[in-house]
Amino acid sequence: MSAPPTWPVGSPLNGRARSALLAVVTTAAFLTFAQAFMVAPILPQLASAFGTGVGTVGLSVPAYLIPYGLMTLFWGPLSDRTGRRPVILGSLLIFAALTAATALAPGATAFIVMRIATGIAASGVVPISLVLIGDVFPFAERGRALGWLFGGMAGGIAVGSTAGALAEPVLGWNGLFLVSGLSILLVGALAAFLLPRPHRAPTVVPWTEVATGYQRLLANVRGARTYSYVLLNAVLHSGIYTWLGVYLVQRFDLGPIGVGLALLGYGVPGFLFGPVIGRLADKYGRARIIPLGMVTAAACAFVLAVDPPLPVVVASIAILSLGYDMTQPLFGGIVTDFPGSTGQAVGLMAFALFLGFGTGSLIFQTMLGAGFPLALGVFGGGALIAATLALPLFRSERPH
Repeated sequence: MSAPPTWPVGSPLNGRARSALLAVVTTAAFLTFAQAFMVAPILPQLASAFGTGVGTVGLSVPAYLIPYGLMTLFWGPLSDRTGRRPVILGSLLIFAALTAATALAPGATAFIVMRIATGIAASGVVPISLVLIGDVFPFAERGRALGWLFGGMAGGIAVGSTAGALAEPVLGWNGLFLVSGLSILLVGALAAFLLPRPHRAPTVVPWTEVATGYQRLLANVRGARTYSYVLLNAVLHSGIYTWLGVYLVQRFDLGPIGVGLALLGYGVPGFLFGPVIGRLADKYGRARIIPLGMVTAAACAFVLAVDPPLPVVVASIAILSLGYDMTQPLFGGIVTDFPGSTGQAVGLMAFALFLGFGTGSLIFQTMLGAGFPLALGVFGGGALIAATLALPLFRSERPH
């Protein structure tokens, strides 16, 4: 196989090289999110295996997500200096090793510690892939490319959630992590051949000015509103999604296979329609799609809060993921259009995203003492308010 192509950042790759790049980063995103989201549906099984409560082992979710977000503040500036390829490949290799090693965790404490380490390692894959897309694709074509990347994430969520619940009785939770680690390693080997070798980014902020660069991004009006909504949207979706496995067990007394089948639809809309949503954003702008996505998530939360029958719950879970696909990838397109260091801009977005994921799961867990209907109603109300405010806030996000 020939050596990976080299190109100066900002210049286009040919169509074949672009397709190869999208294929490998989409697959990496798929596996990253499959591994991350296979944990939530098997929390009851993990609690039983470790002899502890669901609330204790449930801390493994924010234990993975919050360090993930924090480390992206480092990976972005580092990729500006070393190139995107070394960061993505290094993260994939360490990520694969730690995922497989998690299978050896003897108890809940060790499992949570391994999730912290794995989150740190995995955090250089998807965010820097997003930066790489920003390097290669002009803004007018970026929505479609990001649609594929976020579609891979959505597909990973769907497969991870379902496979985690369905395969755990056969493979055991240990087997799930071993298989995941091997799969990530194989994608890392493929990426070594397909990822291009770019020069350094044209804008490299000195390490002493990195903090100032983040401050400038937040001081900008467009940056402040976008990052705020990335954080809020992540809180709302993660809070609802993380505890859907427990919701299904408590509400319908489903076993692992039943939970897996009920979660099957989550992520499928994004996998199927992510590129289409991206094209619509490229053509018509993001001004109306973002509020509509948040209204969609709010409606699903309200439906789940009234204890509907199982078929309605399954449909609501699938549509909930569509609300995510109409918002988060579009925020990603906006962020890659900010002036200055793309690595820093995307790093800050990933930080806000995964901080929101971890915080959302903790907030929802805290509210569960009052029951699922109240927690879901509050989260749905938050999404509806955010959608209303997004109409004027994002009205300028139209095609250039």
